[in-house]
Amino acid sequence: MQPHIYVINPNSTQRVTDGIDAAMAPLRMAGGPQISCLTLTNGPAGIQSQHDVESVTMPLTMLARSLEEKASAFVIACFSDPGLYAVREAVTKPVLGIMECGILTALTLGQRFGVIAILDSSIARHLRTYGAMGVNQRLAGELAIGLNVTELSQFERTLARMVHTGKRLRDEKGADVIVMGCAGMALYRNPLQDALGIPVVEPSQAAVTMAIGRVQMNWHGA
Repeated sequence: MQPHIYVINPNSTQRVTDGIDAAMAPLRMAGGPQISCLTLTNGPAGIQSQHDVESVTMPLTMLARSLEEKASAFVIACFSDPGLYAVREAVTKPVLGIMECGILTALTLGQRFGVIAILDSSIARHLRTYGAMGVNQRLAGELAIGLNVTELSQFERTLARMVHTGKRLRDEKGADVIVMGCAGMALYRNPLQDALGIPVVEPSQAAVTMAIGRVQMNWHGA
């Protein structure tokens, strides 16, 4: 049976899921795992607060359990990695979070990573995770573009803000690799990387890349 990776968007905004699905194109290969992108329809429109993070933990767990017999791996496609440890505890298949995978990928591409957040209020939440991961010494900085998840569909406005913020991280903070701090930014990776001239990590791609490796190598782990 063909391996199957489920990528779950924990917010209910279908446009975000569609963008993630489009970003999977380079990872869909003949003979490779099937990649399906799903929307948590009972989630909030965007994961923008700690309350939002906590609110999707049990729905994510229940969805993963319902898919476990068909799944080879799961990816939680939100940069706050909501429910990551609860879902890992609930299922026997590998479960990857896009923040963790995005940061780990960035560490292989440069010495100091910068993160583009959606809102200033997201930054403190992200910093707690960087501290838990032990990567603060490699963090150049994190800056927000001041748009919420649903506003990210405004292409020209969003890209302009991302380019401006990315240049600040590169030129003022010394970042030599950028991580996009929201799954809703998936469609902007290529034009942003072209504009900045340094590597840009789209974390859903990073997580699915790792999931493919886990599936192909039959690695499970925690």
